[in-house]
Amino acid sequence: MKISTKGRYALRLMIDLAINDEGKCIRIRDIAKRQEISDKYLEQIISILNRAGYIKSVRGPQGGHRLARHPREYTVGMILRLTEGSLSPVACLDDEVNQCTRQAQCATLELWKMLDKAISDVVDNVTLEDLVQWQINKNSNYII
Repeated sequence: MKISTKGRYALRLMIDLAINDEGKCIRIRDIAKRQEISDKYLEQIISILNRAGYIKSVRGPQGGHRLARHPREYTVGMILRLTEGSLSPVACLDDEVNQCTRQAQCATLELWKMLDKAISDVVDNVTLEDLVQWQINKNSNYII
């Protein structure tokens, strides 16, 4: 499984919004500069996050973006599934009910289920608040 640039940048964006939350909205260009990400690409990601209610956006001269909730209320899994879609390692596990006609005789299905559970156990139990703390601990000189 590979997480796309969109998923990785969405996490960086959310971390940036959390770390730089001073009660005011944060402009895209400020985030883009700190994160070294194109502001046009960030706009696309912000649109996805905004539609899902993960961030709030305000237009105008004092406008910008901020988290809609406290960082502890977001999991990495929530953010990645929003931007990536399914995180399942194989297509047959994407749906609630496995539609694969070979599932009864598929020896590798158990492996894929174990891998899917392991991925979910990690991404669904790490919060944005955890990522923020890891970022702070990782490099106190890092200006995000």
